[in-house]
Amino acid sequence: MKVLRQIFNNLPIRPIKQNWRCLSSLPVIDVKVDKKGIATLNMNKPPVNVLSTDMLLMLKSEIKELEKNKCRGLILTSANKSVFSAGLDLKELYRPDEQRLREYYALFQETWLAWYGAEMPTAALINGHAPAGGCVISTCCDYRVMLPNFTIGVNEVQFGVIIPIYVQASVSSVLPKRIAEIALTQGKLYTSAEAYQVGFVDELADTKQQGLDKCLKYLAAFEKVTPKAATLTKLQFRAGDLEEFHRERKRDLDKFVKNVTDEETQQVIGEYVESLHNKQKK
Repeated sequence: MKVLRQIFNNLPIRPIKQNWRCLSSLPVIDVKVDKKGIATLNMNKPPVNVLSTDMLLMLKSEIKELEKNKCRGLILTSANKSVFSAGLDLKELYRPDEQRLREYYALFQETWLAWYGAEMPTAALINGHAPAGGCVISTCCDYRVMLPNFTIGVNEVQFGVIIPIYVQASVSSVLPKRIAEIALTQGKLYTSAEAYQVGFVDELADTKQQGLDKCLKYLAAFEKVTPKAATLTKLQFRAGDLEEFHRERKRDLDKFVKNVTDEETQQVIGEYVESLHNKQKK
């Protein structure tokens, strides 16, 4: 429990600043904070908000900055009207330099940790398709609202990639264990309606604005509680997952690199990359 105690000891106890307007405007994300201290982070990396190195760096650094400034809540969404995030950058996975692959995946691990272990309440407004890593980031959030006619799921097994233990943990914190096992082993993508039915998302919304309103309503409930108490309680729920992540982090990194660089996996990824290339040429 050493890691958990360290997190607890660093929790903010001072009141939030109330005079923010726009925190930053960055190449791949845009963050705005309202007068109540609620931040909205729009991923904005055309065409599909791939989790490239720069995107991961920004997602990790921005949530840390918001925590540092005592933000009261965070909504994660997309500036893209049809894609929330397409997930990991296949260019980093196909025929990779091993050291670069290690650095890239370690950054994904750090981003997962920053969001799953976030000190503030978080909500994801899934206003587009959210496969693979896009789904993973949303499961790190405390609440999910999804727009209709999109899909969500962790489908890496379709590319021969083993689902990491910590990803299983965040998905299992959202779905019942049996449904999570089926979803991850089959690489299943759920429609918005199916996602709501099984519990992948907490609410559905017809428009982005309606979804934002629902996320804000969820976050507003925390105005009635002490932020530190709410955070400590949340992290107690996630303590086992966070401890296991730190315990298995190096082993998971080695396993991922071995799995991705395996020739069979590379062939599957290569075939998918080629199919995308052919679609673009048509």
